[in-house]
Amino acid sequence: MIGLPAVALAACSSTRTPVVQEPTIDPYYVRMYGPIYDEPHPVQAMDLRRVDPKWWRQEVAYSTSERPGTIVVDTPARFLYLVMEGGRALRYGVGVGKDEALVFRGTATIGRKAQWPSWTPTQNMIQREPDRYGPYAGGMPGGPENPLGPRALYLYRDGRDTLFRLHGTTEPYTIGTNVSSGCIRLMNQDIIDLYARVPVGTKVVVYN
Repeated sequence: MIGLPAVALAACSSTRTPVVQEPTIDPYYVRMYGPIYDEPHPVQAMDLRRVDPKWWRQEVAYSTSERPGTIVVDTPARFLYLVMEGGRALRYGVGVGKDEALVFRGTATIGRKAQWPSWTPTQNMIQREPDRYGPYAGGMPGGPENPLGPRALYLYRDGRDTLFRLHGTTEPYTIGTNVSSGCIRLMNQDIIDLYARVPVGTKVVVYN
């Protein structure tokens, strides 16, 4: 048997590490979730590689008896829908309460809107997690560290604040999970978009 040169043997036995190419993200979504600088505080871009595309804002077919302009939150599915004409809706991924006792249900209206809102934890939150929320019992001004993010929509029922909000987040990569203290959180680019689309008085329906 004629021996092969060592170089040839090495070439035969060598393996190449496959080159894995990351999927290309549609520039439309890159722009949608890009950085925002024309705000009192900068809003960081989303790294969409860390967010399942199903949570990205998109127009979808949606059958409902609710009138256009209504917000519908499907808590189990972790989607928020802004009802549109013609059986369509604008759908946003959301994060929801981490247990059923912390989840709002039923019908409310947007009683107030705020940009870069201040935040004060409820007494129940302070009692439940005093180490985490106690230091903020006197309130926290709006800003990039504020858990409400750049916008908040306050849910009212019978003219009274329910203490539940639709708001942004300092933890955008938790969207699509059950992690909040009861409120409905959206990615910051999404709450800014939703805030601009809905007026005070908008009907909100939350399904559980």
